[in-house]
Amino acid sequence: MAQRFPVTGDEVADQLLAANPLALLIGMLLDQQIPMERAFLAPALLRERLGDKLDAATIAATDPDELQATFKGPPALHRFWGSMAKRVQALCQTIVDNYDGDPAAVWQRASTGDELFANLHALPGYGKEKAQIFTALLAKRFDVRPDGWREAAGPFGDDTPRSVADIGSRRAFEQVRNWKQAQRAKGLSKAE
Repeated sequence: MAQRFPVTGDEVADQLLAANPLALLIGMLLDQQIPMERAFLAPALLRERLGDKLDAATIAATDPDELQATFKGPPALHRFWGSMAKRVQALCQTIVDNYDGDPAAVWQRASTGDELFANLHALPGYGKEKAQIFTALLAKRFDVRPDGWREAAGPFGDDTPRSVADIGSRRAFEQVRNWKQAQRAKGLSKAE
């Protein structure tokens, strides 16, 4: 994994994202309907609340009500803490069931961009766009580049600073945020 992934503005949280594949997957899962930096900060808060342990088997085995209480906080890990706790638990259960609890296996077992996209798209909470963005994120920030990754990443494989995949510095973070705001002002999505 990378040494640092500067998306949250918090050094410890950024290092966790760079070093822990599950943290990265959870951050991406939570990146909807809340600010990007808050979504990617949540795995560090979750790890802290779980006794400094963040692994798929632990989360999958946690009592659902207890996990929801963990997400509720305060502060809440997501605006929709209840449904997101369920999604994170489903994500972790899928990693336990299909990848022997190893979140990095989601991409390590993929030999092509299409396989990588398919593995990601099959994860709970990972629709087409989220799977495309994560494919681009792995390639651009973590040097995971199976043949065909650009095509599998769709518009997120280009050089336009349109998503979290394009953040390699705080300056790049601001460029992505400004680009997204400009797209919204034009009535366009980040894929356009």
